[in-house]
Amino acid sequence: MSNRGHPFAGRSFAVIGDLNRAERLYLYTRARELKEAHRSDDAVVLDRFRINNPDFGMYEVFLEDSTRTRESFKNAAHFHRLKFSELNAASSSFNKSESYADTFANLIGYDNRMFVIRSRLEGVCRYLAEQTVRYRARHDTIAGVSFINAGDGRHEHPTQELLDEFTFLEDLDWRVDEIHLALIGDLYHGRTVHSKVQGLGLFDRVRVDLVAPPELSMPRAYVEDMREQGFTVREFASIDEYLATGGENVARQWYFTRPQLERMGERVLRRAAALRSAITFDPERIDLLPADTVFYHPLPRHREHPTIPVRLDDTPLNGWERQSANGWYVRMVLLAMLAGHIGTDYTGPVGPAPPAEPEFITDVTHETQARRRDREERHLSEGIRPISDGLVIDHIMVGASPEQIRSHLATLISVMKLHGRGGEWVSTGANGAYKGLLFRPGHAGLTEREVRKLAAVVPGATVNVIKNGGVHGKFRLGHPARIYGLPELICRNEACITHPSNGEQTLPSFRRSRDGHYVCEYCSGKHKFTEVWLRALTGEESMGTV
Repeated sequence: MSNRGHPFAGRSFAVIGDLNRAERLYLYTRARELKEAHRSDDAVVLDRFRINNPDFGMYEVFLEDSTRTRESFKNAAHFHRLKFSELNAASSSFNKSESYADTFANLIGYDNRMFVIRSRLEGVCRYLAEQTVRYRARHDTIAGVSFINAGDGRHEHPTQELLDEFTFLEDLDWRVDEIHLALIGDLYHGRTVHSKVQGLGLFDRVRVDLVAPPELSMPRAYVEDMREQGFTVREFASIDEYLATGGENVARQWYFTRPQLERMGERVLRRAAALRSAITFDPERIDLLPADTVFYHPLPRHREHPTIPVRLDDTPLNGWERQSANGWYVRMVLLAMLAGHIGTDYTGPVGPAPPAEPEFITDVTHETQARRRDREERHLSEGIRPISDGLVIDHIMVGASPEQIRSHLATLISVMKLHGRGGEWVSTGANGAYKGLLFRPGHAGLTEREVRKLAAVVPGATVNVIKNGGVHGKFRLGHPARIYGLPELICRNEACITHPSNGEQTLPSFRRSRDGHYVCEYCSGKHKFTEVWLRALTGEESMGTV
């Protein structure tokens, strides 16, 4: 039976946002149904959920250590009675420098339809999903292939976010109007809390209390993103400081993460005891908690230094064991959805909403031509003899420092191949702010694609095309909503699958965030527009797409 037109079949799950709010609520409704059927041993309902196809191939590829996630997916696969395989990372071709794309192309060729991947590289599932579209086109295959992110570096752990949200909903009587959640522990490295930046958007109103010493605090980009979404965010350096706020200020749902101090060097390790103390709950302080408080933890707890002491296991605070068990139900339902086995009754919007991409080039030639020519020429010349033909780019990085402007002028020249006679310098505008200006006499002008590329390099600038001593064309450059397909681009995150050091020979792509930064669509790394460019290129240039 074909799954064409099925809302979930063949889709990948690389980040939590790959399932929109309505789709996740559908998943939780079905997981709740499955859990109730399992607890009541209702074989008829359980069988409705099973894929039950020994020819449906699923691979686990864990390139980092894992116990709970690996075993949870393995047991979910056994429930579904499908063809289950594991890749032995220790003896795989990754150790022979084979690319991810080649490895998975081979496995897809053996009629495997689903891959669960954990890796230290970030953005692997997004990358493989894109590569598979090309693979299917080359081989004229119609079967969808799904890639599920089981944790990638410090980026995301979206299936953990699914089971966390499911457990939160259980304890909120399935209401989504509000959540007040404390995130405690290593918020810097913890990919489970990073997934919550987008995941908590499931709820109408969100209050988040971040409890971590500065060395372990949530990366600022994530904090800013939460606030931009309308979350109420507060920050505390320790549990003691947090509890001192008292009463309704303290959340009833606490989410702990394990400190990963081994990743942070000798200076941090010397302060290990103090850092652990700041994020470890003291059982003697239970009386300071609100009634009905529940603790969660993605597990494992540190054997010697658990942030939730084991003496709390037999208390009503223990939500982490149920949380862990819920992962099995949620992952069983996710597999069934992506396999196209369930989901035909879903009626909501499909997939994440595409980002708005407004036009970012404004042609203001007519405004310029209406002005007196001598006034325009004085503006363009910046005190030098006006050029009769060529290109003038003005208002480059207005308000930046002279050093920043000079550095980016060099990037502009390299990326746009604007070497040659002319000049470039830093000046001040009417308001006294510094700005950059570049002119190239005799330049033939820019194609439409080049103008769009230029907007990505110097958003906010003004482009003037001069012919016969007058302004033939003038454009104001806005900020593109996306930048992609350009060989001059680089994501500076060395853990990103697109970084040149990782050898996959793929190009990054970026989307513009609410605060004007560019976010890598693979690893979610956040960059200023000046940081996404390589200065020098070798080989043939492609204009790419913006």
